[in-house]
Amino acid sequence: GTSFGYNTLVSDMRGIPIMKETGYPVCIDATHSVQQPGGQGTSSGGQREFVPTIATAAVSLGVAAVFIETHPDPDNAPSDGPNMIPIKNLKSLLADLIMFDNVAKKIH
Repeated sequence: GTSFGYNTLVSDMRGIPIMKETGYPVCIDATHSVQQPGGQGTSSGGQREFVPTIATAAVSLGVAAVFIETHPDPDNAPSDGPNMIPIKNLKSLLADLIMFDNVAKKIH
């Protein structure tokens, strides 16, 4: 992502088809894409509620892989907690991503 405004990263989805043109697999880092550098003053913050949005958009565009950080208790994780999703939510998210991936493979 690119830094934008008030400690927010922007993931420009136009980059996915551009990178795919190289012929190499493209991976989206869905959790670091929602990171807010310096967002908590002395450390980075994050908006984990948008991880599914970023991941779904990327999978719909045909990425080959999705990187997702998860933790049993993200609020107490030693690092990157604000952008991690709780492990209890991972199975449902992966099921949704597989569904979108199957559709994307038929289109792309």
